[in-house]
Amino acid sequence: DGIDQVILVGGATRVPKVQEVLLKAVGKEELGKNINADEAAAMGAVYQAAALSKAFKVKPFIVRDAAVFPIQVEFTREVEEDDKSRSLKHNKRILFQRMAPYPQRKVITFNRYTDDFEFYVNYGDLTFLSQDDLRVFGSLNLTTVRLKGVGDSFKKHSDYESKGIKAHFNMDESGVLSLDRVESVFETLVEDKLEEESTLTKLGNTISSLFGGGGPTPETGENLTDSVQEEEESLAETGKEEQGEKQDQKSHTVDADEEHGQEKQQASDQEETASPKVESERKEEGEKLEPQGPKENRETAKEEDPSKSSSDSTATKSEEEKIKAPKKQKLVHEITMELDVNDVPDLEEDELKSSMKKLQELTIRDLEKQEREKSANSLESFIFETQDKLYQEEYQFVSTEEQREEISKKLSEASSWMEEEGYAAATKELKDKLSELKKLCRNLFFRVEERRKWPERLAALESLLNHSTIFLRGARMIPESDQIFTEVELSTLEKAINETTIWKNETLAEQNKLTPTEKPVLLSKDIEFKIAALDREVQYLLNKAKFAKPKPKREKNATKTDPGKNTTAAPETENTIPPTEGKQEDKPEDIDPAKEPPTAEKAAIDDKPGSDSG
Repeated sequence: DGIDQVILVGGATRVPKVQEVLLKAVGKEELGKNINADEAAAMGAVYQAAALSKAFKVKPFIVRDAAVFPIQVEFTREVEEDDKSRSLKHNKRILFQRMAPYPQRKVITFNRYTDDFEFYVNYGDLTFLSQDDLRVFGSLNLTTVRLKGVGDSFKKHSDYESKGIKAHFNMDESGVLSLDRVESVFETLVEDKLEEESTLTKLGNTISSLFGGGGPTPETGENLTDSVQEEEESLAETGKEEQGEKQDQKSHTVDADEEHGQEKQQASDQEETASPKVESERKEEGEKLEPQGPKENRETAKEEDPSKSSSDSTATKSEEEKIKAPKKQKLVHEITMELDVNDVPDLEEDELKSSMKKLQELTIRDLEKQEREKSANSLESFIFETQDKLYQEEYQFVSTEEQREEISKKLSEASSWMEEEGYAAATKELKDKLSELKKLCRNLFFRVEERRKWPERLAALESLLNHSTIFLRGARMIPESDQIFTEVELSTLEKAINETTIWKNETLAEQNKLTPTEKPVLLSKDIEFKIAALDREVQYLLNKAKFAKPKPKREKNATKTDPGKNTTAAPETENTIPPTEGKQEDKPEDIDPAKEPPTAEKAAIDDKPGSDSG
């Protein structure tokens, strides 16, 4: 009744018989088929991986795994009966309930053991399984734990009060149960001795209190450090986990006094484990409240007089001495443990070597199989591709009819051999067949490949020759005073251009005399070599021109021309400007009257400026 819907996940759920059995088992009318059964598991794994990874941010994606079978701890110890006789009593404590979520941690405390002992980690109540399932299940024991060093720890810390032997269990994300560590915990009360303060220390405290620096003394600092240690220890006792605390008990304490029944023991155990927590909480509250006094003093010291602040500081010191009480000191002694894990037995050395050898053989066999399949595919694809190429125009242009017939015949024979014997042939035989066919077709493929490269390579060579010739012509036109290239460099470039041009013309003429079916003499690799050699010479001159510095101009010619210009400039000014007239505006007036006789009015006007200038 608690199941609302059963959703099918996995491709095998498409089988009608599987769906029929599921419907019968859950008692529903129909199954949930609203998701893609094939992709559901993969998509769930992708989202879970993204949620666990720190590189992605996804919406909250919570996956709760649960332990299918309950797990418990079993141990045996001596108890004293009413008649003072001693007997053995077998105890069981549930560690993980059935369907308990994981990952989580659990801590079990053994309070009545003072010497080495052993306990067992077994499966719990499996009555929900059928007899056939239990028969297949086998042994219920998972791990046998033997503890050594318990008695030595008690002898070594005899003056301490024992808080039990704590076994820390962890069920990880994969549902694998492991015993992390076993510890023997002791506790004692320690009284702090007040050290006598020197005169300088008292004086320093008084000065610091005057300026509002009356902080806690080193004694309170020690208390704060101990509180952190106690907090860490309490976390270790309760299991150091959050998920396990929400779903199950934090720790299970096993007590030796079980005479009054299991329920009474659990109640007393809870009281024992709760009392240290209450005391530690009270201790922590007291420690948290202690530093508040100096803070209040610092705030009031700024407002009150120095005399009042000093009196307050002495009062707080006396109060701290009254409040100070013996503190608890805990000591943890690690216990040596020996584990006999029975759920997954370790392989013996011979079995391990045999398994590794078998894995290596399987790996080699897989690699050989891949290599053979690759060789067979290469041979088959070469046969089909070459048979198709024989009918293409560019291949027929460079081959004769006899050559094509010979190649076609060999390809047909290889194809027939592949169909009849090739499926069982070894890798070496397949590779030999492929090498034989490639050797037969090598000349044909070479002629076709060369003719494909000619246009591009020849165009690049022709372009480089033209640019090199223009560059050489321009370099020779540079004036001798500004020339940056030597005659040897220019001659070397000119020689390279002439040799490349001659080689190109002669090779092209020789190639034109040959038939397309013959081996070419014009090779693309030769053209590339000529291009590289000529380009190297041009680049050398270009780099030299790029980093060359201009030659400085001579100063002698400039000094000679300046006095000449000055000497010739004076006569010109004397000839053009009359000495008697100081303005250029009067010059056209002096020239114009020479053409026309002056009138009386003009003469009178001309006399006025003459008299002004005089």
